[in-house]
Amino acid sequence: MINGWLNAKMKVAGFTIARNLVQADYPLKEALYSVLPLCDEMVIAVGNSEDGTKNYIESFNEPKIRLFDTIWDDSKRVGGAVLADETNKAMDQVSEDADWLVYIQADECLHEKYLPAVRVAMEQYLHDEAVDALLFDYLHFYGNYTMVGDSRRWYRQEIRIIKNHRNIRSWKDAQGFRTADGKKLRVAKINACIYHYGWVKHPKYQQQKQAQFHRLWHDDNYMEKNVLGVEEFDYGTIDSLKHFQGTHPAVMQERIQRMDWTFDVDPTKKNFGLKARFLHWIEQKTGWRVGEYKNFIRIR
Repeated sequence: MINGWLNAKMKVAGFTIARNLVQADYPLKEALYSVLPLCDEMVIAVGNSEDGTKNYIESFNEPKIRLFDTIWDDSKRVGGAVLADETNKAMDQVSEDADWLVYIQADECLHEKYLPAVRVAMEQYLHDEAVDALLFDYLHFYGNYTMVGDSRRWYRQEIRIIKNHRNIRSWKDAQGFRTADGKKLRVAKINACIYHYGWVKHPKYQQQKQAQFHRLWHDDNYMEKNVLGVEEFDYGTIDSLKHFQGTHPAVMQERIQRMDWTFDVDPTKKNFGLKARFLHWIEQKTGWRVGEYKNFIRIR
């Protein structure tokens, strides 16, 4: 059905990065299959891994997926810069004649209900030279599949589809994009949401993910003092959650059914300081997030 929407004059390529995703139980397969209906190809930069990540991806036997090997520069432990470097490597390998590039991280999914709206937006803005990228809303699941974060610690929007302009680069820790000279991209907001599952997995795997992540930001002394030596992640330190009202992507259903840990929380209880509590109250009442950082310029 989705393939029937494809505009013969529009080519779409996906891209992402992967390294040691098996040992931290990333939902990479689900992430890829959630956006593959939009893509003519999916390019994955596979970093040097010790857990069979490449074999795992090859087992998908998906003809749209194209892999290439990379070596991560583990000396870049400031601000997650290596993540942007690797993302740029993947972006540089997509077909030159692609019009749009779909970026998906290994713990994100696009609900199938949004596929039509995304496709329409790509067609609508294909020849709009003022638009560099498409902006998505975000839901951040935490602890289990029924709770989402609703405090200021979670970003509410981000770019996940860009035009294939070679001057667009991954920004800082690869959360978003800017031009090569650091200018914010001009975006069109679309009616679609990315579901972020990076904080939903067994506490053992979540702690392994934390170790991987912090190695990209901190030196060995910090790791030894603050991260290593802990077997399971403590989900109980979160500041604010609310119940999720909705359905999950179809590609996530099997993983959700396999959930084998418990996280019980009372979302009416908040863990805020006075200032954070006040700012949270303003946002809940008005929708306005005071001082919100936006890594883009919305023009549509």
